[in-house]
Amino acid sequence: MLVADGQGILVLVNEVAGLLFPQARAGAPISGTVPAWLSEAHARHLASTPARPSAAGAGALVQGPVCDRSYEAHPTVRGDGTVVWWLVDDTDHRLAREALRMERKRTAFLGEASNVLLSSLNLERCMDVTAQMAAEHLADAAVVIAPSRRRELPLVACLRSGMPVASQVAAHPDAVPGLAEALQGFPPVPSRWIDPATAPAWLVPEGFGTVGSIVITPLPGHGVPAGALVLLRRAGGSGFTDGEEVFARLFAARAGAAMSAARLYAEQASISETLMRDLLPPSLHQVSGVEYAGGYRPSADHERIGGDFYDVHPAAVAGEASLVVLGDVCGKGLEAAVLTGKIRNSLHALLPMADDHQRMLSLLNSALLNTHNARFATLVLASAVREGAAVKLRLTSAGHPAPLILRADGTVEEAATHGTLVGALPAVTTETAEVTLAPGETCVLYTDGITEARGGPLGGAMFGDSRLQRVLAQCAGMPAEAVVERVQMLASEWVGGGRHDDMAVVAISAPRSNHLTAVDGHTRGRFTA
Repeated sequence: MLVADGQGILVLVNEVAGLLFPQARAGAPISGTVPAWLSEAHARHLASTPARPSAAGAGALVQGPVCDRSYEAHPTVRGDGTVVWWLVDDTDHRLAREALRMERKRTAFLGEASNVLLSSLNLERCMDVTAQMAAEHLADAAVVIAPSRRRELPLVACLRSGMPVASQVAAHPDAVPGLAEALQGFPPVPSRWIDPATAPAWLVPEGFGTVGSIVITPLPGHGVPAGALVLLRRAGGSGFTDGEEVFARLFAARAGAAMSAARLYAEQASISETLMRDLLPPSLHQVSGVEYAGGYRPSADHERIGGDFYDVHPAAVAGEASLVVLGDVCGKGLEAAVLTGKIRNSLHALLPMADDHQRMLSLLNSALLNTHNARFATLVLASAVREGAAVKLRLTSAGHPAPLILRADGTVEEAATHGTLVGALPAVTTETAEVTLAPGETCVLYTDGITEARGGPLGGAMFGDSRLQRVLAQCAGMPAEAVVERVQMLASEWVGGGRHDDMAVVAISAPRSNHLTAVDGHTRGRFTA
């Protein structure tokens, strides 16, 4: 406790205050005997206090250092005009408040880092964000290093307040102490064990200067390491404390998880894309003088594949029939698409016997019955060959809606073919129909996802067979692609935003064509659409 009068003279210095301020004693001026922050506070307090206070009162406290400690000084004005300064050591409280503030700041930073890192499944962006945030909050510069690719280290370097720069470095991790271990997921080497002078030039971002201290910590991933994080501080600045190294590892854990998730997503996306290419329906065009077109819409807009499929297999020998397959697997989504892929591959293997529809379907039926899959499928096979200006078709349905024949005058006929579905019964029985398409006429194969689509004005009516036939009647004379687009457009309008099954449609047309006479008068001519 200190007591000073209105002239800034110390009136009383108790024993504890005397130990704290050895020069302070009664009769001495307060200025020069106590720290400046306290004497200046006394002067300000006197300037703001009436000359003759009527009663004692307390003023605002002040804070300041004394040696390596921190004190609060609470003033109390007495009736005689003197001021009593009560000194309280608040060092521990201040350190606790600072630690709490720092912990809250770090927690907020880790939360922000998690949100930013996990908001993207792009590996390059995750590396950029990791380097940028680490440089801004943890060091003067940061380098994110991914596992080596073909003897090169992919890395992203970033200076504080700078932009991340990606590069590929032909270097071995053993050149940096602790880096090879970090890339393998081993615990980090303490920064005090790493000599900054050993940092190779490729590890130091351009314009950084001399390295003063280094932290190298692994970026742990899901099962395998995602990479390593290198933190750099310039020479002349403070080194990394043990607490900062621990915090760097906490940040690295979140960054590694995000990078690992992004890498896993990229690998799965690549695998899915590779498999998807074989499962997606092919683009159709004119083959051997026969015009083909197809359209497919999965049951869910976010999916690309499902249980409906179609293929056109051109004839191996000129003049022979090409094989068209359209099918519908029980169910929808990925599971149905897997069986779709098996059926398409099986049919491809059976192409040498494509002229015998019954045999192909029987062998496919046996193959499906011998699997553990309980799903079944309906199919329609169409063999198409150009003969003169017409197209000859052989159509075989296996539990599938019969193809529709659109004549040149707008008449729509149903092909006389029927049969049992595939993959459910011990034997498949079918009946094949033969149809001839004149120029401008079309055969339409479709799945029940179109005719059973529910929608319309009231939202619950089926599109139906008769409505499909009326739509086709309006397409007389149109090319195959226009017929498919017309059917798809009207079926989609009918469904609107409602739920529906997979929809697939294939059109086979005999194009309106002109015959070009052979140049020498003996060899066969050709047809042009």
